[in-house]
Amino acid sequence: MIAAMGLLPVGDAIAKLLTGVASPFDVTVWRIAMQALFFLPIAVIWRHRLTGSLLSWPAVISGALFAAVMICLVSAFQKMPIATAIAIFFIEPLVLSLLAWPFLGERPGPRRIAAVAVGLIGALIVIRPNFAVFGPVALFPVGAAIAYALNMIVLRRASRRRSALTLQIGATFCAAIGLLILNIGSIMLGREAVSVTDAPRWVFPALICAGGLLALTFLLITHAFSKVEASLLAPFQYLEIVGATVVGLLVFGDFPDALTWLGTAIILGSGVYVFHRERASAR
Repeated sequence: MIAAMGLLPVGDAIAKLLTGVASPFDVTVWRIAMQALFFLPIAVIWRHRLTGSLLSWPAVISGALFAAVMICLVSAFQKMPIATAIAIFFIEPLVLSLLAWPFLGERPGPRRIAAVAVGLIGALIVIRPNFAVFGPVALFPVGAAIAYALNMIVLRRASRRRSALTLQIGATFCAAIGLLILNIGSIMLGREAVSVTDAPRWVFPALICAGGLLALTFLLITHAFSKVEASLLAPFQYLEIVGATVVGLLVFGDFPDALTWLGTAIILGSGVYVFHRERASAR
């Protein structure tokens, strides 16, 4: 899990660099398509570990939500520092706590609701100055957090009959197929798109790295969650903010200001408390 959280920001940095060549939608199509190509041999080699069908309705829904997450995040990375976008995205556990009530019947207690409220205040502290600087793009990480939380709910329900690896690979295939169809359709309707063959030479190797890193991180996360209970691993997700800060500083010279750090600390503190309450409830 620690390795995955260290690798994710590297892939995000590559995606941010690619947005200087193509639109966030094109970058997302390239990145997820490359990830699907990496998953093809894995699906063949580990076919004995796959439980259930790769292509199913849960995989289609999960793939659509995964594509939405990536489009929102890459759109945010294009304009904002990576660490700031990730800090806002970390309201996801708080959103999941609220959505788990209507979708999974997991009613949050008053303490958890209070923690969610405090965390959302932290998100507003991060969003407000960035909204003034970057405009509505500062809300893209919020959309990514909502889509990711919904995806987690889909995966929770579907994992009762299918393995996590089956769902992960199937969702990636469905996302890649859906995005490629949308891409071809939009080009036929007149949208101007950048071809990989017409892009600078460094783009294709960067895409291979971005797709490979995305596939590797998902495999690491899936393996980690198959060995240890989710509530124990979940707080380790917050290590991503450390990696995002380091990568953003080294590659782009970005460093979050004091107000962003304050809001981030509030979000992380609230999220850790929510995870603590989940473990307490499970016990």
